[in-house]
Amino acid sequence: MGKAKPARAGRKPPGSQAGARGVKAKPNPNPFEVKVNRQKFQVLGRKTRHDVGLPGVSRARAIKKRTQTLLKEYKEREKSNVFKDRRFGEYNRNMSPEEKMMKRFALEQQRRHEKRSIYNLNEDSELTHRGQSLAEIEKLNDIVDSDSDAEEGGALSAELTATHFGGGAGLLTKSESRESQEPGRARSRRELLEELIAESKLQKRERQAQRENALELTEKLDQDWKEIQMVLPHKTPKADKKEKEKPQPDVYDMRVRELGFEMKAQPSDRMKTEEELAREEQERLTKLEAERLRRMLGKAEDANMKKPKHMSADDLNDGFILDRDDRRLLSYKDGKMNVEEASHAEGSREASGSQSAGEEEEEEEEEEDDSGGEDAEQSDGADSHADLDSNAESEEDPAGPETGSLLTPAERHLGRHWRAQAAVRAELPYTFAAPESYEALRSLLLGRPMDEQLLVMERIQKCNHPSLAAGNKAKLEKLFGFLLDYIGDLAADDPPDLGVIDKLIVQLYKLCQLFPESACDTMRFVLRDAMHDMEEKLEAKGRATFPGLDVLIYLKIVGLLFPTSDFWHPVVTPALVCMSQLLTKCPVLSLQDVIKGLFVCCLFLEYVSLSQRFVPELINFLLGILHIAAPNRPTLGYALVHPFRALGKGSELLLVSNREDVATWQRRSLPLHWANGLKGQTETETNHVRLSCLAVCLALVERCVQLYGSLPAFHHIVQPLRTVLAEHLDLGLPQELQELGQRLVNKLQSQEQRWRPLVCEKSKPVPLKLFTPRLVKVLEFGRKQGSTKEEQERRRLIHKHKREFKGAVREIRKDNQFLARMQLSETMERDAERKRKVKQLFNSLATQEGEWKALKRRKFQR
Repeated sequence: MGKAKPARAGRKPPGSQAGARGVKAKPNPNPFEVKVNRQKFQVLGRKTRHDVGLPGVSRARAIKKRTQTLLKEYKEREKSNVFKDRRFGEYNRNMSPEEKMMKRFALEQQRRHEKRSIYNLNEDSELTHRGQSLAEIEKLNDIVDSDSDAEEGGALSAELTATHFGGGAGLLTKSESRESQEPGRARSRRELLEELIAESKLQKRERQAQRENALELTEKLDQDWKEIQMVLPHKTPKADKKEKEKPQPDVYDMRVRELGFEMKAQPSDRMKTEEELAREEQERLTKLEAERLRRMLGKAEDANMKKPKHMSADDLNDGFILDRDDRRLLSYKDGKMNVEEASHAEGSREASGSQSAGEEEEEEEEEEDDSGGEDAEQSDGADSHADLDSNAESEEDPAGPETGSLLTPAERHLGRHWRAQAAVRAELPYTFAAPESYEALRSLLLGRPMDEQLLVMERIQKCNHPSLAAGNKAKLEKLFGFLLDYIGDLAADDPPDLGVIDKLIVQLYKLCQLFPESACDTMRFVLRDAMHDMEEKLEAKGRATFPGLDVLIYLKIVGLLFPTSDFWHPVVTPALVCMSQLLTKCPVLSLQDVIKGLFVCCLFLEYVSLSQRFVPELINFLLGILHIAAPNRPTLGYALVHPFRALGKGSELLLVSNREDVATWQRRSLPLHWANGLKGQTETETNHVRLSCLAVCLALVERCVQLYGSLPAFHHIVQPLRTVLAEHLDLGLPQELQELGQRLVNKLQSQEQRWRPLVCEKSKPVPLKLFTPRLVKVLEFGRKQGSTKEEQERRRLIHKHKREFKGAVREIRKDNQFLARMQLSETMERDAERKRKVKQLFNSLATQEGEWKALKRRKFQR
């Protein structure tokens, strides 16, 4: 190590090293441009490279190279005036000029005769079909059966040619001659063209009909000839033999002829938009309502009476038809003709005839109602009222033949008129205005049958469709809230009209699909009111009660109108919270509360049937229902939470001790109207209701087992239910309930356990300390040991690739920096030039301003 200084002192100057590498350095380089790479220590036998560098020289050389290459490309980036000589063999010294010319001529000819497209047919080649040239086939010698050919061998008519190609002068002259013969207004060119098109179509149809008749006659003639040929002696002439020897027609030709006679597709009407359908429906209902009002005022009947029946002058009146038999039965009593009996018989026949006609009309109406229903109303002829006269006649003379015989024909007609008007007044209108308040909607619907209520709602929506007027959308949005309130009132009645509610939910769904946002806000407002009422009761009394049937039906409607499988929904999520509050804060004190709670449990299972969301309130409530159906015991084996208690009032609410009632019980579903109260029931019926509630609870538990069977904590969740079913449930229950309970216990026990308890990991034992010495292999510095030559070569190439990649990235970065500097210099030059020109303009303007002011001062001085 002590010889390092003499070695450093004996080095060559930097200039000589640069000259050895081929770099022309200055004889006396700038000491600040010389960079010395010092080493930490000297290693004997190692060849040092890059110990002294000239970064300034290297930078100048790189800039000069980029100026000659990159800068030149940058300046010529938008220039395209570069000529490239692409002549064949121009720079090939091995070819003579004659060879070059021959080769160029051959390439030129090849380029001319080259088939550039597979669809470009060569004129020299001749295409054939079945040995016959296509040029001969195209002479059109065969007869072509086409609908578009005219009678004159496919030529167009003179009128059509003159109209389309000659300006229509000839057509106009003919039209003028026609107009001179036919008095009236002058027809336009469009009408003339339409008439010409209609005539051409008529001629075309006539030609087609003639061809079809000719074909039919030909087929008939062939058939007759075949029949006659069977009778004649079978001697085939030579011509027939030659025809038999002819080849059979090709399948392709047969297919082509069949396609020629195929029916062409007819265009269909386009689909109408929702706005067009709504407009047509409104127009139809408006027209029907106008007809109803006209019938109600009696204008239609009067018009029919005043309108005389047309009768021809040559009519012999021999085509009449007797509506009824006007002949009287001649009878005698005590030698005198009985006229009164004849009149009474005639009156009775009239009454019986009118009654039979009325019965027939009623039967026809019932058949139409059964067959058509709502769809018949939507058709064009559904609201026809041609049977009003017959109904009026059937209602005529209610007191019998005696009073009817005393009335004159005018009085009878007036009575029929009044009854017809009364029937029309009682008829349901066809157009309705959208109700502006809940009382208006209630007055429209209350007191009507279910079918009429649905019809009123449908007609309100059709007459006030959002696409018909600007304010209809707001009216129908209010209609959703009014209809929801009306359903709540129907549910609050005693007994509730559940059939009408079930049908009106369809109308609610249609309105919800039209206006989902307003429906969402309305349902949230209803749920918010229900929650506020519950909170007020909790603050006032310390406990809440189950709400009425209207709130329960609202919760059912939420599940029908909105998706219940979403993770979060603006209406369904508050409804779930509301049902959870009902099952946890409302104590069960009566059978009515049990029925309401079970209904809420059914709603919960409907809500989570798709998402399979776990609801602990549901399991807790079912556990409480099973607890109040079992006798009290000192030890339970499970924990009860609010609103149920282990002992106290209502702890044995569903317990049935009467064996006779247990024996006579039959399983059935719980009617929903029992949620409003159980009135007038005997003790036996009450016990049957208790058993029915227990059966519904067990069915809900079975559904919960199917729904939550895949949860890892399923066994811990249903442990209280299994304890109640196996140990505490009374054995005196009906046989069906006992079998259901035993089946549930078996299902709970047979469910597979899907979790494993947490166990600490077993660690390996710590080995004893050994005193064996550690052997460390001394590696040779600078080489990778333990690899073959191929592996070493691969590593060397990888290292070289990385180095080259880094160098390329560095050069690209320097190129970008060089271009950026060039662009910056160009920008600065343009800015400097612009500033110079602007300054020059300002100077000239200032000079002009000074001269103008000087001239102005001279004028004032004068």
